[in-house]
Amino acid sequence: MMRFFTIGIAVGSSCRSLSTKGCSSKPSSGSYIKYKNKGKTTTTTTERRQQRGKRIQWTEEQKSVLSAVSQRSSVFITGSAGTGKTQLVTEVVKLLKKLHTKSKVFVTASTGVAAFALKGQTLHSFAGIRYPVDDSEQLLRVIRSDKRASRRWQKVEALVIDEISMVDGRLFDNLQFVAKELKGVDKTWGGIQLVVVGDFCQLPPIADDASKVVKYAFEADCWNDSFSLQVELTRIFRQSDPRFIEVLQGIRVGEVDQDDLSFLEKYCSEAECDPSAVQLYPLNRIVKKVNEEKLKSLQKDVVFYRAVDDGWNSWKKLLSQGIAPDEISICLGARVMLVKNLKTWNGLVNGATGTVVKFVKEAGIGDICSENLLPEVKFDSGKVEVIGPEEWHVTDGDVVVARRKQIPLILAWALSIHKCQGMNLDKAYINLSGAFGCGMVYTALSRVKSLDGLHLSGFTPSSIRANPKVTNFYRNLVLQRDNKDTNNGCIERNQISNSITRDSEKAGTAENKYLFSLSDFLSRRLKGS
Repeated sequence: MMRFFTIGIAVGSSCRSLSTKGCSSKPSSGSYIKYKNKGKTTTTTTERRQQRGKRIQWTEEQKSVLSAVSQRSSVFITGSAGTGKTQLVTEVVKLLKKLHTKSKVFVTASTGVAAFALKGQTLHSFAGIRYPVDDSEQLLRVIRSDKRASRRWQKVEALVIDEISMVDGRLFDNLQFVAKELKGVDKTWGGIQLVVVGDFCQLPPIADDASKVVKYAFEADCWNDSFSLQVELTRIFRQSDPRFIEVLQGIRVGEVDQDDLSFLEKYCSEAECDPSAVQLYPLNRIVKKVNEEKLKSLQKDVVFYRAVDDGWNSWKKLLSQGIAPDEISICLGARVMLVKNLKTWNGLVNGATGTVVKFVKEAGIGDICSENLLPEVKFDSGKVEVIGPEEWHVTDGDVVVARRKQIPLILAWALSIHKCQGMNLDKAYINLSGAFGCGMVYTALSRVKSLDGLHLSGFTPSSIRANPKVTNFYRNLVLQRDNKDTNNGCIERNQISNSITRDSEKAGTAENKYLFSLSDFLSRRLKGS
């Protein structure tokens, strides 16, 4: 029997020249000697104590997930942007590795950016899918012909899939069939413990080329049989303004009224935006053009950095799908963004933006920059840090099969909406001209932490799109929940929304965090209140 878990109140808180150094085709002995980064700022004892001191206080919803996982149950974790899904799945992965051993846990995601953030691999690379295959029997034959892929399927005991919204439902069913056949176990997913994470209200799967019909993973025949528990995370960590949260959630499911539209129009302007704001665009070609023009306008000597990739050739191609660039050109005055968490306790997190204020000499980094220069960045928070090379890994179970070394920066005048998933932005200029597809407006707006940092352009009501199938999925989750829990009454429209609760009022903390239940939001709309 599958359980649905969603509550309205939670307890607790939660170079001037390019380097052309060669890469080996295969790592020695199947593992890597860790790169000793001379340019990387070391963590002091005090900083390590600060990091350890910030113990995570899990919410009741998060605890329910961890409890289910510890009992080897399969779980689906959903929730709006900014509810800590990535932090939770990171903890879940640690728990799974204790339960099953590291070699039998495989961490995947639908996109390279999400996969590398979790030190995993794409779902396609794990599964052994080299080209699109619609037929389950044909897919099984393709995977059986790949000895490494077959061994992965026979070995896996726990499989994590992040960013499930971009996984096609037909693929989900086909992979379940493959799992049963290759595991030789007549159970759903061949008895594999499944942890699936994502928000279907964000970016959808690519439509089938022939029919142009999008089929979400929750439409898969095996979806409901795949999980013992489905959990909606309701605590919102990113935003704190209840009105902003209400509008975002309305956009999320395509439920906006004239008041919501009038509210958004206040943040629309064709005037020049704050130069420190990241500009978000729907199309990659516009992003590239804006960044190149801004860099050129500074008229400074450019320093080039080229990524150094290492590992098996068959896996190295996946490195370019991640957020770390193949190469980056920066100069004094360039706006840049961190693309990896460095010191979370000090604000140096994925998405932090700043300006290059100088370059410093550092020996031993000639493989990525022949000038041996590292950028010193003054972040918008006021922190100043010399940014040295970092590593990104592609793992196959517990084995690192490819890695990339590069400075963890990208140009940050502009960024694509697809690449910004999972980021927290203090300020953003969001150009929605040419926005396409369901969930794109919500994905962009939900990156911004505060209304003070929101600047819109090209916004039209017609750009707000939500797939009715997604809305119905969450409504069904409401009905399932309400059948089991009659204590959650109808939520009134006044007071902005009782489905938004300030955590400091309920938990007695000083933190300005809010709880939002999409299930309750939809339930209220269903009942016409």
